[in-house]
Amino acid sequence: MPFTRPIFAATAVLLLAVFAFQTFVLAAAPPSSRPNVLFLAIDDQNDWIGCLGGHPLAKTPHIDGLADRGTLFLNAHVQAPLCNPSRTSLMLGLRSTTTGIHGLAPWFRTVPQWSDRVTLPQHFKSHGYKTFTAGKIYHGGVGGPQLRAREFDVWGPAGGIGVKPEQKLIPPTPMGNHPLMDWGCFPHNDEDKGDYKVASWAVEQLRDMPQDQPFFLAAGFFLPHVPCYATQKWFDLYPDDDSVLPPIREDDRADTPRSSWYIHWNLPEPRLKWIRENNQWRNLVRSYLACTSFVDAQVGRILEALDQAGLADNTVVVLWGDHGYHLGEKAISGKNTLWERSTRVPLVFAGPGVGAGGRTSQPAELLDIYPTLVELCGLTERDDLEGLSLVPQLKDPAAKRERPAITSHNQGNHGIRSERWRYIRYADGAEELYDLHSDPHEWTNLIGDPQHAAVAAEHRRWLPQIDVPLAPGSAHRVLTYDKATDEAVWEGATVRRSDPIPE
Repeated sequence: MPFTRPIFAATAVLLLAVFAFQTFVLAAAPPSSRPNVLFLAIDDQNDWIGCLGGHPLAKTPHIDGLADRGTLFLNAHVQAPLCNPSRTSLMLGLRSTTTGIHGLAPWFRTVPQWSDRVTLPQHFKSHGYKTFTAGKIYHGGVGGPQLRAREFDVWGPAGGIGVKPEQKLIPPTPMGNHPLMDWGCFPHNDEDKGDYKVASWAVEQLRDMPQDQPFFLAAGFFLPHVPCYATQKWFDLYPDDDSVLPPIREDDRADTPRSSWYIHWNLPEPRLKWIRENNQWRNLVRSYLACTSFVDAQVGRILEALDQAGLADNTVVVLWGDHGYHLGEKAISGKNTLWERSTRVPLVFAGPGVGAGGRTSQPAELLDIYPTLVELCGLTERDDLEGLSLVPQLKDPAAKRERPAITSHNQGNHGIRSERWRYIRYADGAEELYDLHSDPHEWTNLIGDPQHAAVAAEHRRWLPQIDVPLAPGSAHRVLTYDKATDEAVWEGATVRRSDPIPE
């Protein structure tokens, strides 16, 4: 007994010394011991990817190959069905209902509350990573050289459309004949396209990448965003007949509430009615599929360069789409909806810490990319991120996730996607409910069926508790709704319940 206290004290001192040494070693570990990150974004890319099965004819061998050597999220969804709020959410680790950014403006740095928010690449830079970017990662420009240097260390080509025909290929479209509303094939070279140049730049960076510092390399592709032009070889992958068209139901909007139109009330993207009347449906679908296959080839070029540089084994690759796109489903084209075609996107992880050949049907959100990469790369965790790490599913695809995926489009409009169900609530209180197992096209709204009342109630409890008003400077595709007057305001114009739906 007289020796108990001294022995305990000596043991405690020894343990503290070991702990301190371990802490020192961990803190002093060179950043080069951490895995690199290859961050690949695709604009307007819905689930028409081979491995996702969104379109039976989609040909994307390189993305499919990436999924084979990593984990594919079969039920991944965006936080907002529009470029700026979706990308802002991913890069900040916050929902659009928290940031108030729902439109194509503002750039989040102009909002005082988020002007100094540490983004995903900035968090990696603070841990010794050299950060690179090219193409579309953020929506639009971020400012001059000093402002750009704040976001990434090295900037490559902006990408974008690239070569264009002298005149639009399709007839004038309604709602303004927007210059971006065009698609089809015309004589040009793949090498002249913005996405090819982005991929070429990324390939060059990987070939010359220093070995003494980990990197975070982001490459963002513009296509299949409109105008979706492709060269003939990509069109030739898809038949020039109606077998390419997605299945639709002619009266599909009959059981959807009127307020489902409010969130895409007046847009440049034409409705299916115009597309049919102008014999453009097959052309649009083939253009979209052709551009998807072209972008897949650019992804393949980058992945090949990663392998050739000997970097693949120590690089986490994440590929994602910023939102989906309708091509006739629900009587529209474009995004700006809370249905599957607009919210479901490719999400693939591969590399160290990721199981190969994994397929998970658990709901996932783009919001989850931030904390997942932080955990995979051993960075300091943050307690201010609203996403959940997907590492449990990367280790075991069957690992359950209790929270559904939540998509919002302007204040009060939300979609809740669980493993089987989609629940939607609009700002005026109107609702929809779909069983994706028996109704994958979301053709039958079950919200009025008493036997599904408990399912609807369970999903309602996931509606965002934080749902702030539009951020200052919000513009373009923004909507508000006043319950007192039962009037909506779409981009500054009042919309009443009796107004005819624009065509």
